Amino acid sequence: MQPATMTPEQARAAFRAGLRTPTAGYSSGWTQANLLTLPRADAYDFLLFAQRNPRSCPVLDVTEPGETAASIFAGDLRTDLPAYRIYRHGELVEERGEVTDLWRDDLVSFLIGCSFTFEAALLEAGVPVRHVEQGRNVPMYRTNRECRPAGALAGPLVVSMRPMPADQVATAVRVTSRYPAVHGAPVHIGSPAELGIRDLDAPDFGEPVSIRPGEVPVFWACGVTPQAAVMRSRPALAIGHAPGHMAVTDARDSDHLVP
Repeated sequence: MQPATMTPEQARAAFRAGLRTPTAGYSSGWTQANLLTLPRADAYDFLLFAQRNPRSCPVLDVTEPGETAASIFAGDLRTDLPAYRIYRHGELVEERGEVTDLWRDDLVSFLIGCSFTFEAALLEAGVPVRHVEQGRNVPMYRTNRECRPAGALAGPLVVSMRPMPADQVATAVRVTSRYPAVHGAPVHIGSPAELGIRDLDAPDFGEPVSIRPGEVPVFWACGVTPQAAVMRSRPALAIGHAPGHMAVTDARDSDHLVP
């Protein structure tokens, strides 16, 4: 079965069975989401952080403490993503395929919009999506732009990058601006140096992609931003998705399309 034709249930079953892979191109038409799980004591600060930084942290759903599913995710948040990252006091201590043994009754999970959601619309509009084309994880970079802090949480904006011909940038802006719940329009077009990015071939997360002559790098706010805030702010425990290894939800991409 091709990844694009998998239902969310089939994709989650494959991940639960041990498949570890970036999810770009999986379950076409179904929304993918970033995951951040925190103790209840830290959850309000993150909810406020997300409210203050909606471009990078568009919240799609929030669980009650201890819950292992969400209204848009009928699977098990402990096992049904392809890969998880565990942070203790801001340090990445492990990446693995499930987190059942770490789950606690006070953990609150946030599902945050992901730019993979609008990639099918970009392709339909004739805009290339290079990491899908090359079978790679999307490149993501920390920037010199600071998010608005909230409580104990602060950190830099993280962006994802997709290169494209200059004459297709306006189309990409038009298409993605109709998906505000999954990062919306780009936050920057052109010079990486203006974002403090020194080398596009050395992303902080994900993998580099080729940029062809005449192409322009286009940057979108990224749902890895919460993990950058975790690294800076150092809560005792945080669980996130491995960058690019998303939660495939039961919501439709069309649910997030605005006129």
